[in-house]
Amino acid sequence: MRIAQIDAFTEPPTGLLTAIGAQPLFVGKNEADWLIELESEQAVLDLEPDLRRLGEVSERGVMVTSFSESESYDFVSRFFAPAAGVDEDPVTGSAHCCLGPYWAERLDKTELMAFQASDRGGVIRVRHRDTRVLIGGKAVTVMQGELTVAWPQPA
Repeated sequence: MRIAQIDAFTEPPTGLLTAIGAQPLFVGKNEADWLIELESEQAVLDLEPDLRRLGEVSERGVMVTSFSESESYDFVSRFFAPAAGVDEDPVTGSAHCCLGPYWAERLDKTELMAFQASDRGGVIRVRHRDTRVLIGGKAVTVMQGELTVAWPQPA
């Protein structure tokens, strides 16, 4: 996947930090989402955002992250997108296209292990390679289908 670059520190929109309910160390934004870094893994785990207010934020979603205090992971995260119909996503590949490079720079590493701390939770391997981010982990197929397009299109 392509890197979702985070801008430098960005002033959060009115209501974002109130909805999250935590004081950030850093706030940034990419094309689709806000990124908020908190002071500790426990702060990320304890987070109880106001999802109604968070749904009023103009972007798709909000990534909340911190370094990991566990030796098993480099960083932890949670992803909230109530405006897109997902209060909290269990494991978010697209968010890690941003979180991977963000933490790779801070930790001076190109290969990272991440834990998304939703109720279900998930472990994500992240490799930062030039302009790409490679992500991996366990997945379960929940739907399979086939799309058929009539060609040429009827007049």
